[in-house]
Amino acid sequence: MRKNHPLVIGTLILTLTGLISRIIGFFYRIFLSRLFGEEGMGIYQLISPIMALSFSVTVAGIQTAVSKYVASETTTHDYKSSIRILLVAFGISMTLSVGCSYFVYQNASWLALHILLEPRCASLLRIIALSIPFSSIHCIINGYFYGIKQTKLPALTQLAEQFVRVGSVYTIAYMQIQQGGTPTISVAVIGLVLGEIVSMTISLFAIYVRFYKADRSPNHPVCKHSYISIIHNLLILAIPLSANRIIVNILQSIESIYIPNRLQLYGMTTAEALSTYGVLTGMALPLILFPSTLTNSVSVLLLPIVSEADSNENLALIRKAVTKSIRYCLLLGFLCTTGFLLFGRLAGKLLFQSELAGSFIITLSFICPFLYISSTLGSILNGLGKTGSTFIFNVIGLSIRLLFVFFVIPIFGIKGYLWGLLCSQLMITCLLLLALRKFIYYNGKRIFKHNG
Repeated sequence: MRKNHPLVIGTLILTLTGLISRIIGFFYRIFLSRLFGEEGMGIYQLISPIMALSFSVTVAGIQTAVSKYVASETTTHDYKSSIRILLVAFGISMTLSVGCSYFVYQNASWLALHILLEPRCASLLRIIALSIPFSSIHCIINGYFYGIKQTKLPALTQLAEQFVRVGSVYTIAYMQIQQGGTPTISVAVIGLVLGEIVSMTISLFAIYVRFYKADRSPNHPVCKHSYISIIHNLLILAIPLSANRIIVNILQSIESIYIPNRLQLYGMTTAEALSTYGVLTGMALPLILFPSTLTNSVSVLLLPIVSEADSNENLALIRKAVTKSIRYCLLLGFLCTTGFLLFGRLAGKLLFQSELAGSFIITLSFICPFLYISSTLGSILNGLGKTGSTFIFNVIGLSIRLLFVFFVIPIFGIKGYLWGLLCSQLMITCLLLLALRKFIYYNGKRIFKHNG
């Protein structure tokens, strides 16, 4: 039990941090929606695909690889190998980051016009391009601390980033209003960059202190890993992970970019389409996703527990995890569905001053049970080593949503996309249940028959 203490404590720290961060982010979106309006929120949300793709290309796989290969440091105390792993990771990621940052900055107008289909995003892309190298550095350092099961630093940087982002946007906007100006949505993007700079600074200081102390301690083991072998090991793990992440993000990006475009085919003006998109993704969906803070935290706990149970062939523990996850997520989902159905319209008016947001919240309320179940069951499947299955299920779900974006929105408007979200989440949940069918029991009886 003592051995599991760092994992449990670390997970609790991340859970608490995630909850605080989600609360801050939720009220921050309310502030942004009132400051910049529905159309401004739509434009702001449109740059998300470029940010997500940049992260996937530059650091997503490398961060996970670093976590895996520094994990042995906790028992071997081989700090020199960890330093080499970090240096190699920095080299790979910074090369990609600087190249990606330069590409986005130089081609911002083209990306805005031809990829995001909104020329007003060009100035925002030039600003956000500056944050890519800062983000890469602090993500890699976070990966190191995750690997050695010390979550205090990642938690600290996450909170610091949120506080600086929100505080800087509020301060800049307040100063502009006091001087008689009108804040533009670029203020929010500047806040993103400042948050990344502060996170990077804290991370660099923390890693310097750790290795400075380690270097002064006696009896270091001799580093047995060459730079060539480290590069090979990192890339072997990072490339498939990054490729999977890139494919998913490309599909998500197509979805995000074409929703406003398809709404215009339905008959909306550009302003109306962006406003509708902003209300959906910047107001309604964050409220629907807010309770998932709890299920995401449970997912973080479940993955290592199931992974250990699988390696020990403890099928009883896996069955218990699956059955309880379904039971409690269904309960949470139905409670949230009921709450959003009863108070969704009121929440839209009070929180976002938008009747449209209230309408979206009511429609999206039916997605809650499936959303929460798929979160925990996906984590269990990953813990069983079936990461390829979860990737395929996510691609299938995204493909369903894209079909609704391209073929249903032009006929039925934004309702067509909401139907697509529901169908997609229902399909993912069914696929996860089928994949875990041999572990699903009710009152001691197996629900699905499974041979083998």
